Amino acid sequence: MAFKKYIWPVVGLCAVAFSIWLLYHELRGLSLDEVMDSLSAIPTHNWVLSALATLVAYGALAGYDHIALLHLRKRVHWLFITVCSFTTYALSHNIGASVFSGAVVRYRAYTSQGLSAREVGILVAFCSFTFALGTILLTGLVLVIQPEITERFVDILPVEASATTGYLLLGLVALYVLGSWLGFKPLKIGSFELQYPRLPIVARQLIIGPLELVGAAAIVYFALPEAGNPGFIIVLGIFLVSFSVALISHAPGGLGVLELVFLTGLPDMEPVDVLAALVVFRLFYLIIPFVVALFVILFFERSQLSRSEKQLLRGNQEPNSEEMPRPAENASQASTEK
Repeated sequence: MAFKKYIWPVVGLCAVAFSIWLLYHELRGLSLDEVMDSLSAIPTHNWVLSALATLVAYGALAGYDHIALLHLRKRVHWLFITVCSFTTYALSHNIGASVFSGAVVRYRAYTSQGLSAREVGILVAFCSFTFALGTILLTGLVLVIQPEITERFVDILPVEASATTGYLLLGLVALYVLGSWLGFKPLKIGSFELQYPRLPIVARQLIIGPLELVGAAAIVYFALPEAGNPGFIIVLGIFLVSFSVALISHAPGGLGVLELVFLTGLPDMEPVDVLAALVVFRLFYLIIPFVVALFVILFFERSQLSRSEKQLLRGNQEPNSEEMPRPAENASQASTEK
């Protein structure tokens, strides 16, 4: 029914409104000047490191599409893949409902390269699964190394986990690798079917998925001050929780959700410093890529329109073969006239 298409946008807006309401109570004692002071206190080399971490994250995101196309055994120029992936994630991270918004961009781009709608659907699902695999792997590792991290979120999330949970998550990843290695039959859960990729592709998934998340978390880590900083593993764990909650909530850009989870997960740090670090994250990971992606889309659509116009013009200029007399007919007509 028509109302179904409004469900997730409404859920996202509700999540944003609720998070902003909670943030208001968390940050009502802060001022914009304090946030600006915290931003100006970030050393120049930390800004550079955050920018480099952004490049790592978006480079890994491009790897999602490369791996999916390897799985499909489709050849597309690496530059096209990289630009398409960058544009897809820059938009979906800001718009929310990333699976659906990303699918629209990928369908428009990859069908122009000869992929069918079904193949684009598989590509989108494969990229989403690679992200989920990386999240499960990193979450398992964080819980094994720092099992007490979930205690930081007892006030806002019904999360109870331990090192045992971490080992279980790592066991799921190992089972997936084993299924690929031994060539298990597709795993079917209802209408969902998981085709085990070839082992070299699985190896790439286990590198690219975690690398993207590590790069994104590093943006925040490098922007945080040293005072009260619990270390990268804790920041990574908090990022995994916040990013996952933001995706589940379908809040556009995780607005309010990221801030709330990070402020809760870093109680020993000054809220204004945490907020400043998240401003840096939004600037590098969301806002700048979003602006660039809009120009990329405009350029792509203009080039597609120009190509269509040239093809139409070329078609109009070609003579109609049905209206042209055949050479044999011309010859017979000429001999008759003589």
